[in-house]
Amino acid sequence: MEDSRRRSRGEERERLVYESKLAEQAERFDDMVDCMKKIARMDIEPTGEERNLLSVSYKNIIGTRRASWRILCSLEEKEDSEKNMKTLQEYKKKVEEETARICNEILSIIAIHLLPNSTTAESIVFFYKMKGDYYRYLAEFKSDNEKNEAADQSLKAYQLRW
Repeated sequence: MEDSRRRSRGEERERLVYESKLAEQAERFDDMVDCMKKIARMDIEPTGEERNLLSVSYKNIIGTRRASWRILCSLEEKEDSEKNMKTLQEYKKKVEEETARICNEILSIIAIHLLPNSTTAESIVFFYKMKGDYYRYLAEFKSDNEKNEAADQSLKAYQLRW
């Protein structure tokens, strides 16, 4: 019974990796993230390929939001209509909330599923670097105390020694 469950879990993992690669080729990064989250939640150490697929999937969905946010900041500097400024700021807040949700999601997956199941130095370093990156992305748009906290968490992740 245990062998068949392990085998079906391995087959599911293989299927999810393949589906993730298909999603990447089709530039459907939200689908790619969904596949990689399922693998991460299996609570097994990801292979190098799986780590890279996870990283690529999240980098793409976060990258578009970060680019949108920078564009909106630039537009905000040029906007002279109060009515339009309010709409622009509300839209920018929506992008910030999406970005924060994505960052917090991957940070949670790293903390709960990935780091606890990482045994190799390569995996551990990889996930601490990812952790630092996503806290850094939060620090880009947060204000005051939240910005300082995210920046501190980012620095700690980058500097961690074990």
